[in-house]
Amino acid sequence: MPENPASNPATMRLSPSRRFSVAPMMDWTDRHCRFFLRQLSRHALLYTEMVTTGALINGDAERFLRHDETEYPLALQLGGSVPADLAACAKMAEGAGYDEVNLNVGCPSDRVQNNLIGACLMGHPALVADCVKAMRDAVEIDVTVKHRIGINGRDSYAELCDFVGQVREAGCRSFTVHARIAILEGLSPKENREVPPLRYDVAAKLKEDFPDLEIILNGGIKTLDECETHLEHFDGVMLGREAYHNPYLLAQVDARLFGSNEPVTSRADALRRMRPYIQRHLDAGGSMHHITRHVLGLGQGFPGARRFRQLLSVDIHKTKDPLALLDQATSLLEGR
Repeated sequence: MPENPASNPATMRLSPSRRFSVAPMMDWTDRHCRFFLRQLSRHALLYTEMVTTGALINGDAERFLRHDETEYPLALQLGGSVPADLAACAKMAEGAGYDEVNLNVGCPSDRVQNNLIGACLMGHPALVADCVKAMRDAVEIDVTVKHRIGINGRDSYAELCDFVGQVREAGCRSFTVHARIAILEGLSPKENREVPPLRYDVAAKLKEDFPDLEIILNGGIKTLDECETHLEHFDGVMLGREAYHNPYLLAQVDARLFGSNEPVTSRADALRRMRPYIQRHLDAGGSMHHITRHVLGLGQGFPGARRFRQLLSVDIHKTKDPLALLDQATSLLEGR
């Protein structure tokens, strides 16, 4: 893990900008994915996969917290509901150099519900408030919450306001709102991202009624045009699967959403800059597929895109010279 900036008095810990962020996504936003996405945007806030408090306290914390300093600004998302455990894990996050710790109150999976993690916590606003207070008392970095607009059986706007109000009283000032309810029985996590209708109007009403809070919109956003429109009403936008499946849209984020004058990175340059990182991973005994599975979305919309994806998803398992194969894949991106 990199040096903790908080341990250096000459380094000021500033709150990260949440104007544009990439959502925490299980099995996807690991450290290799985040390193890749950082080649496309300097300013996007990146989130880890959800890490449970049990995994950090009882497991290999160094493995779960490991990251490269290139990934900053960077937030750790935690799953849990025991205030003392969350406080201990928040301290680990701060010690490891993360810019923010986020509490997951949105995951609808049966597996996490059984441990009182994720969206089911929307039915326990006082407990979420206790969790947030414990974390805020333990660390100096920002503590934020990502949640749904409700759950089945508790999906009225008044109940949403009660949830946000109690958590605000605990000191939370930034809420990322997935603008769908979660159905806790009968729907898979995938269906919970698609079946409950998007209600951007509910999230907008929340911003109107809580103007002092930072409200970040999440759910169903696919283009930077949509991002710009939503930013007229919200403090930030968070993209999930679209940012993973179509990562090159991040190349325009700095210019369009942060006013950067830096030249836009080409697809080939983004992948070329991954080469030293991949070399280090190979030298440490890792497989190139651990990393290149995250870059396949670069290959779409141009002649040769299918071959690019085949090289890095099929041929990669057959080659004895993975870096030469990477160079071949990179050449297919030239001029794209």
